[in-house]
Amino acid sequence: MEALKSALDRHLAAIERRARGTRGAAADAAVNAAYDALAAAGEAYDALLYGAYDEVTPFEIPNDESTHAYLGPDEPTALSVYMRRDYTVSDTLRLLAQAQRVTDLDPDAVDLTQGEAETPGSSVHAALGVIFGEFEPDELATRHREFGLEEGDSTLWVVADDEPAEPGEWLDQPFDGADPARVVCRYDISTVFDEDESIPAKGGADEDDGDDDGDYGDEEGDEEPEDDAPAVSAR
Repeated sequence: MEALKSALDRHLAAIERRARGTRGAAADAAVNAAYDALAAAGEAYDALLYGAYDEVTPFEIPNDESTHAYLGPDEPTALSVYMRRDYTVSDTLRLLAQAQRVTDLDPDAVDLTQGEAETPGSSVHAALGVIFGEFEPDELATRHREFGLEEGDSTLWVVADDEPAEPGEWLDQPFDGADPARVVCRYDISTVFDEDESIPAKGGADEDDGDDDGDYGDEEGDEEPEDDAPAVSAR
């Protein structure tokens, strides 16, 4: 309890010092350090309280993912955008049929080095290569059900940097620079947010959750928008 009280005092003192003084990286770092110490003290107190009396405090300690202090430049001159989208193959026959259709219309979409056994109409691996090689990521995100895919979680990070990378510098390891401490903003979509109120993103990004495939003439008929579409969280 005494450690928690001291951590609260230090956290408030750091915030007040920054408010009275000049804002900058040093002041922000002091507040972030006090924040982390307060979170650690709160977790320790909660654990001891539960062990002794089977009781907890009413305060939720954010997980590590949300407590990264921003350590990037105050005035970024370069930005990197990192994106991940997960899919599952929900309709294999549709995926194979769509890949074969693309191949029939554009024979150059097939990698001939795969051999006859790996034709898009008979191999999921070859079909995925054709579909993801032929369509842009944003188009696949809006038409995923048309290709027999089901959308999972997705995230987009905007990461600040001091200077732009040299051409070809990061191509061998493109995601090594995704430092959470340099994230300016991020945009997440996940069913885990379904029970939470969606947070609108700048530019109205939450108005289109990437699940609007009704405009593309689904072979099985027009589909109504689903009520259980993944919720959006912008951080």
